[in-house]
Amino acid sequence: MENFKTLNARKRIALIAHDNKKTDIIDWVIYNKTVLSQHELYATGTTGKLIEDALKISILKLLSGPLGGDQQIGALVAEGGIDMIIFFWDPMAALCHDVDVKALLRVAVVWNIPIANNRTSADFLLTSPLMSEEYNVRLPDYASHSTRKI
Repeated sequence: MENFKTLNARKRIALIAHDNKKTDIIDWVIYNKTVLSQHELYATGTTGKLIEDALKISILKLLSGPLGGDQQIGALVAEGGIDMIIFFWDPMAALCHDVDVKALLRVAVVWNIPIANNRTSADFLLTSPLMSEEYNVRLPDYASHSTRKI
């Protein structure tokens, strides 16, 4: 039996950027302010503050990524509280919280939510006609994982 989750027309979008990508995400959110202001925005600490200042709109700010913000967003994804992730990550920088980043990317795939990791993929997601309408996400069936014995 297949399970679905309906994403509302107003999406819950998590915004994250590594230090070397903060300027890029700020430029991107300013360019996309009209569309983003129609959705509910979440962000990790510093990125959220910068975006809030740039857009002059309220954002739900979580902890900074290295302090657990990536994990908080991952938990929201697992609980069904985030519909998509825009994560401008820096593939050239070694980070103290690489394992958290990997866990966040993994949980996004596990729960079949869209994730963009650069400006081009973020542009494609944000300009999709699906952004402004309800969408049924097919949820994987993990029942066998939760009932198996170790």
